[in-house]
Amino acid sequence: MRERVLVVGVETPENFEFFHESMNELKNLVETAQGEVVAELVQKRPRVDSKTIIGQGKMAELKQLIDAHEIDLVVFNQELTPRQGITIQERLDLRVIDRVQLILDIFAMRAHSKEGQLQVELAQLSYLLPRLVGKGLELSRLGGGIGTRGPGETQLETDRRHIRRKITSIKRDLKEVTAHRERSRQKRQSAQVFQIGLIGYTNAGKSTILNSLTDADAYSQDELFATLDPLTKRWKINQTMEVTLTDTVGFIQDLPTQLIEAFQSTLEESRVMDLLLHVVDASSPDRDLQEKTVMSLLQDLEMETIPVLTVYNKMDLVASHEFAPTLFPNCQLSAHEPEGKKILEQAIIEEVKKIFSPYQLTFEPDDGKKIHELGKHTLVTSRTFDEDEEVYQVKGYAPKHSKWIGDNK
Repeated sequence: MRERVLVVGVETPENFEFFHESMNELKNLVETAQGEVVAELVQKRPRVDSKTIIGQGKMAELKQLIDAHEIDLVVFNQELTPRQGITIQERLDLRVIDRVQLILDIFAMRAHSKEGQLQVELAQLSYLLPRLVGKGLELSRLGGGIGTRGPGETQLETDRRHIRRKITSIKRDLKEVTAHRERSRQKRQSAQVFQIGLIGYTNAGKSTILNSLTDADAYSQDELFATLDPLTKRWKINQTMEVTLTDTVGFIQDLPTQLIEAFQSTLEESRVMDLLLHVVDASSPDRDLQEKTVMSLLQDLEMETIPVLTVYNKMDLVASHEFAPTLFPNCQLSAHEPEGKKILEQAIIEEVKKIFSPYQLTFEPDDGKKIHELGKHTLVTSRTFDEDEEVYQVKGYAPKHSKWIGDNK
């Protein structure tokens, strides 16, 4: 049986522009965490109340709503300080969590790899450590439910020193996993494989695109944070040039800093990409907010210098005359339709041409091995046999500092 949830948000001059979108997203997050939103309480204030986020009158109204709707859990859209969390919970005598804890909870559901699980546990413990002061009794009463997945209550009820030891241990384990990831990454780079990263707001369709291009069989569902563990697959552009495609965790508005810190090694994966595919849900009513969130996070993660191709996905759900792209360069498609793969591949080819330098090379008839290698590592646009000269003329584009550019004739 799903938990009955009441969501609470305060609209302030700082957040009014995207407040309603943010509250809708909070409800979707609750659904993703397998809860049921049965009531909502919103308030307009010049600033949030320092003790209880909402004012005293609204706090009384909140209590009435809890009784009337038989609420199991209250979720605040604003991040609660440790003191606010304790105060609100004491006044309501009910479990209270915030947006950050909700997102961490969903990540705990979605993490399947050892690295993903370690990263989520680190984020949860870092979030909960300052909130453990005097909370032993409340935590022991929590039972199961949203906001309690992950490290487990027995760990959370122990003293702060034990939690710190656990954090240190997880960081040590993560270092080993990160070192392995780094070795794999360096191997790909030394092999001069062109690396493409899929980024975008959660549920934009990144995994669907990865599946359509590579037959990767990545988990792909219409839900928030369907993908948590990064997945890298090989793909051939033009049927010859080998590239890697890496799917990454979806971005979201107000992505918890604890997650950004914990997922550093995963985010490092995106930082070394040669091209980023920014997948956007063209049909989303909150598209503007989602685009701004992703572009802002790219800056925060110091990735704004990497070339970006925006992929407007789910165009089958949009009336074409009503759609106006806002990010360039871009392509527009539906990843579920066969034509979508062709549109995307052609758009990627055009971007690769901008990143690479053109070449024109001549090969002898017995240079088949060299021509094959050229096709693997560069973008070949034409290959013809000159019968008069009895040589192959190959044109294409190669990385600026590759040996092929040096061989240019």
